[in-house]
Amino acid sequence: MSRSRELGDQAEERAAAYLAGRGYRILERNFRCRMGELDIIARSGDTVVFVEVRRRSSARFGLPQETVGPAKRRKLLRAAAFYAQQRGLDCPQRFDVVAEGPDGLEHIENAFP
Repeated sequence: MSRSRELGDQAEERAAAYLAGRGYRILERNFRCRMGELDIIARSGDTVVFVEVRRRSSARFGLPQETVGPAKRRKLLRAAAFYAQQRGLDCPQRFDVVAEGPDGLEHIENAFP
């Protein structure tokens, strides 16, 4: 396993623990389909939350959440639509970002429509 993949996996572990500690129920992790990958799928109340985890060890090239650009958002939206259809979800859904930077974790709720 590459060092960057290992660091990404560790960031996802911390993000999942952070969310669970705030009452989110983790439904799935690393859901993969032909449209892309969803890092964490969780439930908060009656809402299914698709969580993208981003990590940067330094802010030198920008904040981790800034790496979720329009192309990545489209992939996430398509993967989430596939997941919702496959699971027959009929409930509110949203997209959050958990960004891990040199100053720790930042949870951005409803990061994009």
